[in-house]
Amino acid sequence: MISSGYKRKYLPKQQVIQLAVQNPAMIVRELNDRSFYRFLKYFWQDYSQEPFKDNWHIKYLCDELQKIAENVGQRNPKLYDLIVNIPPGTTKSAIVSVMFPVWCWTRWYWMKFITWSYSSDLSLEFAEYSRDIIRSARFREIYPELEIKEDKSAKGNFRITKKIQASPGFRPRILSGGTRFSTSIDGTGTGFHGHILLWDDIINPKEAVSVAELKKANAFLDQTMPTRKVDKEVAVTIGIMQRLAEDDPTGHQQKKGKTNVKYIILPGELDGKYQDMVQPPELKAYYKDGLLDPTRLNRAVLKDLEADLGQYGYAGQVGQCPTPPQGGMFKVDHFIKIQTLPSAINFEEVCRYWDKAGTKEDVSGKSDACYTVGTKMIKLRNGKWIVADIKRGRWASEERERIILETAEADGRDCKVYYEQEPGSGGKESAEGTTRRLAGFTAHADLPHGDKIYRADPFSVQVNDGNVLLLEASWNESFIDEHRHFPFGKYKDQVDSASGAFSKLTVLRRAGVLKKQTA
Repeated sequence: MISSGYKRKYLPKQQVIQLAVQNPAMIVRELNDRSFYRFLKYFWQDYSQEPFKDNWHIKYLCDELQKIAENVGQRNPKLYDLIVNIPPGTTKSAIVSVMFPVWCWTRWYWMKFITWSYSSDLSLEFAEYSRDIIRSARFREIYPELEIKEDKSAKGNFRITKKIQASPGFRPRILSGGTRFSTSIDGTGTGFHGHILLWDDIINPKEAVSVAELKKANAFLDQTMPTRKVDKEVAVTIGIMQRLAEDDPTGHQQKKGKTNVKYIILPGELDGKYQDMVQPPELKAYYKDGLLDPTRLNRAVLKDLEADLGQYGYAGQVGQCPTPPQGGMFKVDHFIKIQTLPSAINFEEVCRYWDKAGTKEDVSGKSDACYTVGTKMIKLRNGKWIVADIKRGRWASEERERIILETAEADGRDCKVYYEQEPGSGGKESAEGTTRRLAGFTAHADLPHGDKIYRADPFSVQVNDGNVLLLEASWNESFIDEHRHFPFGKYKDQVDSASGAFSKLTVLRRAGVLKKQTA
């Protein structure tokens, strides 16, 4: 390959064959120059010890990134900014945040990158992988002229240099090249500018339930990132993430209606509404049996993800369609009633979770105040759950605390007790008081995160799959009715309490598995 300015001319086929015989590294370099996808596969073993698992979406993304980079390399006005929505575990960060900058430097050693993630640790980890590839023996064999500048080699901020041998016998000329500065949206970026700006998951899935965190990420995209470009006419912004909320960074950008942004949206499956999410639409033809990646995201893996993420989380992170449930979140006809409890030998864990309220019902019984609810739930060894008892009422604080204690005594010491701690100093004092009164029992305050819909989501998956049993009792009708209308019903206390109990039993189960694995 001969480079003239920024236009590429390829050698005749016969000359390429001769070079390959004389120096095999030259043909590898030529193939890598022509294809970022080829480069990714060649250097995969220097990035990961896991075998490379190919899929059509990998080449598609590589080719898209290559087109953008070649346009920047020629210093042409940008084609468009790019946002990619794709499920986790699909090699997205390896492609975009690790390999892509390195490949660009093999073609345009002068390119400058700024990269962001939701945490500095994650951003620095991606940068370290890139740096390790450049320092690897295989890379030095193919690209001996490229190095990381010794006195500017920190993983969070390093510079590329290029050696040019002007004449035999003389010292090579060292050209100062491009840089990579890696940070988070909370970190500093003042003074740094890039030809290509990369953001990879700039909001943590756990924080996506926070309106404040969403606003912070969106403000960063609107106000900070555009000021960090070397040349605003040429520089490109590339973002990649799984969808997390309606107003996450992707949703926010879509609402702005900018015409110079290309969206590549690849849901994990084409079931139902997800098939309408695919962009560009013609990419649906590459799905196999309705699956984006049958190797990484087969049906069994997707089912496990739905159980872990819940309906809402799954719709966003896997389906790329983060639409809040519009009623019917719980298929209440899938509750299974039982007349008696099985033998305790079948129990894995038992807990009661209290969603506390502090308002006493008025004399007329017409109070609209929330209820205090305590849900007793049993995790069975066969992977099912039993809602064994519901305590529900509008009680003044002292009466409520007395009932919580009496219920704990009736449940026995094998039943762990949890109670929701309201935000603020008052909620903390109330929780501490409950802890003191339950001395002798396994009792813990719980400070939940996210709204009630988010917390109920994982529980709803198990209900809808027919894995939740109800012990027949007078409370059944009210319990089922509240779940039927959730999240738009008048009361949500029983759903919140049951979801809390389910969450604790799930955590206890996972902790037990981890303990066995590390023993």
